Amino acid sequence: MTADAVRDLEEIVEWIARHDGPGRAQHVLGRIEAAVEALERFPMRGRYPAELVALGIREYRETLFKPYRIVYYVEGSRVFVLLIADGRRDLRSLLERRLLAG
Repeated sequence: MTADAVRDLEEIVEWIARHDGPGRAQHVLGRIEAAVEALERFPMRGRYPAELVALGIREYRETLFKPYRIVYYVEGSRVFVLLIADGRRDLRSLLERRLLAG
């Protein structure tokens, strides 16, 4: 995971712990971590984010643990998780800032 993705995950877990309790936060953390680990075995199973496909970009993929979206790319045999975000957010703006700004 990139530093940004680690920060995303920490923020998600902290928010859930404050609002829904530590037990729920640990459950979500475990499920997101399992989704990320599954990418190591099946990296190409993710779909292309619709927001990026609309821009003609197919270099990134995503997998879900609803409502969370895990955006990544594959380089050779390596998977790079770039973003973990609540899918109810304005993902188009977030993806543009995070992935396309650089």
